[in-house]
Amino acid sequence: MLIQEPVVWNGEEGKVKWLLQTLLPGEVVYKTSSSYEDIYHAIQVLDIRGAPLIGIGAAYGIAAHVLHSEGSIPQLYEEAKKSGNRLVTARPTAVNLSWAVNRMLVRAKSLLSNNVSTDEFKKGIVDEAISIDKENSEMTNKIGEYGSQLLSDGDVVLAHCNAGTLACGGIGTNLAPIRMAIKQGKRIKVVQTWTGPLFQGARLTMWELKHDGTDSVLIPDTSVAYALGNLGITKVIVGADRILMNGSVANKIGTFGIAIIAKHFKIPFYVAAPTSTIDRKSRSIPIEQRNPEEVTDLLGKLKIAPEGIRVANPAFDITSPKFVTGIITEKGIISPPYRKNISQILYQN
Repeated sequence: MLIQEPVVWNGEEGKVKWLLQTLLPGEVVYKTSSSYEDIYHAIQVLDIRGAPLIGIGAAYGIAAHVLHSEGSIPQLYEEAKKSGNRLVTARPTAVNLSWAVNRMLVRAKSLLSNNVSTDEFKKGIVDEAISIDKENSEMTNKIGEYGSQLLSDGDVVLAHCNAGTLACGGIGTNLAPIRMAIKQGKRIKVVQTWTGPLFQGARLTMWELKHDGTDSVLIPDTSVAYALGNLGITKVIVGADRILMNGSVANKIGTFGIAIIAKHFKIPFYVAAPTSTIDRKSRSIPIEQRNPEEVTDLLGKLKIAPEGIRVANPAFDITSPKFVTGIITEKGIISPPYRKNISQILYQN
């Protein structure tokens, strides 16, 4: 488990403290603020990143703003809405962001209706954010418990992007089954992709795996087909930023290609995510288009393409449910048919 927590609530100061992930693995630096605009910026530039974690960051951003605001209960409620409405626009694809903001605003409305005192209102908002964070950690443990049942001693798992502690809190999502299986005494090896153009797999996941002491090897994204055909990979486990009720999965760009190749080699392809990542209403997924310089410049330090060229830089792609073997959640493993089985697991007692 990492010594560094990616987002921390500083209760004494009523501020949010977060790890600047864009500096990893070279530097471990934290920033602390009570400004929801700072949180908004941190989410946009990927210092706070990963679907579950941006939800946690936004929840704490609302809590910090309300805690440091003055006025009547109706005025504090409006401040909660103002900060929430801003934060929810930080990134468009991950549904956990809107899920967490909506939960915070529902709690704020409930407190408003109950005629609580100012101190009780502020405490209730902070407590809700802390609960979201705590429940998320518990969900990652459950994902680990269910997912580890799919892993056998000697398995080699291909992972893509970063869906560990740095992206999800707790023990992560796609890393949770691996970590839990290793804790159970199983020998598990990880083959991790670079995950361009920002190399979250190389910079972040490998940092986590090295810290854990996990047997792992890094590969360039372009060698996925070679790896699946030649490196003894037995399972693929990825995370998710949004899952539709029909089982369509939005995850880091390159995921769909991995799923297609895995199916060719008859290698099971699993998605690990909390049920808060499941979008109960939408029928399509907006794909975030990021700064072209992420493609033309190597981590902002070295220009690798000519000036003035056209660039496409989608942050995510959508994997069709027909390529997904199963979805590992904190409530259990969901198998096809997804529309029926996702509904059952979401609304079970």
